[in-house]
Amino acid sequence: MLDVKKVTKIFNPRTVNEKIALHNVSLKLEKGDFLTLIGGNGSGKSTLLNCIAGVYPVDNGSIIIDGKDVTNLNEYKRATVLGRVFQDPVMGTASNMGIEENLALALRRGQRRGLSWGISNKEREEYRELLTTLGLGLENRLGIKVGMLSGGQRQALTLLMATIKKPKLLLLDEHAAALDPKTAQKVLKLSDRIIKENNLTTLMVTHNMRDAIRHGNRLMMMYEGQIILDIRGKEKQKLTVEDLLVRFGAVSGEEFAEDSTLLS
Repeated sequence: MLDVKKVTKIFNPRTVNEKIALHNVSLKLEKGDFLTLIGGNGSGKSTLLNCIAGVYPVDNGSIIIDGKDVTNLNEYKRATVLGRVFQDPVMGTASNMGIEENLALALRRGQRRGLSWGISNKEREEYRELLTTLGLGLENRLGIKVGMLSGGQRQALTLLMATIKKPKLLLLDEHAAALDPKTAQKVLKLSDRIIKENNLTTLMVTHNMRDAIRHGNRLMMMYEGQIILDIRGKEKQKLTVEDLLVRFGAVSGEEFAEDSTLLS
């Protein structure tokens, strides 16, 4: 479903500020895989996600999604096969539009605009049914402006919008990091359910080791632009934070410098 082949990304090449963000990175996700990607600041995890999404062009290598080479496609062209939830709840929705209008935009993503873009009563019923699954009472507030919602409600809505068309690949970009701990766990639990029910191939970037271990069927750790750990299956199920820190030290030769953040 996702095949990243020997991707290299360099920022400010041939200058004193040159930074090799990704160095010859390869990974492959099969349909239904749920990968959690972790690493310290500057490890390359967010750069990798942005390269997959088409935000950054790659300098070398290729990116294939569902058998199609998208390496040279712009971000908006990849949006037809990708769903994405950002760290900031504000980025995934239109604040000055209603809940039903946001859902309509998500459902019509990739379609040509015309005179038939009005929201029908049948659509409204479908939206109510979808919103009911969130358990937040939003099904009775279709017309309310999204800017009036709390961060957790907005992120839950963004998750619904990102998955409404069952994308080939779902990208979760530290999507619970900006929420308070209780709300973050609710959003993560909701993410697990939606991913499982729709069998979505998913890549979740997180800064939290416990969340990386608790969610998904596979875990990767990055360090200095490379993947240094790839843990899956029963091995991942038995993994602890302490084990992960020890493995990081054995592979990198260093102690993890951000334990206080990652253990939160």
